[in-house]
Amino acid sequence: MSKVEILAELPKLTAEEREEIYLKIVELDGDDWLDADDPLTDEQKALIEARIEAHEKNPQSAIPWEEFNARLKRRSGE
Repeated sequence: MSKVEILAELPKLTAEEREEIYLKIVELDGDDWLDADDPLTDEQKALIEARIEAHEKNPQSAIPWEEFNARLKRRSGE
């Protein structure tokens, strides 16, 4: 199957099937998606550090991925 054919089939898949494909791609690519030519800005690094610090101060505020994903889907209207 060609790349064009694969891309044409993607919209026909369910959200669960697309997520499965996405996870497989991430697994295969590992950290290759990180772009060395486009590193994080200082602002992005500071935001990450602030969020890590906030989590370390209050780890009980964290929620499971499934809950986060469900909230995100509700917000986006899925």
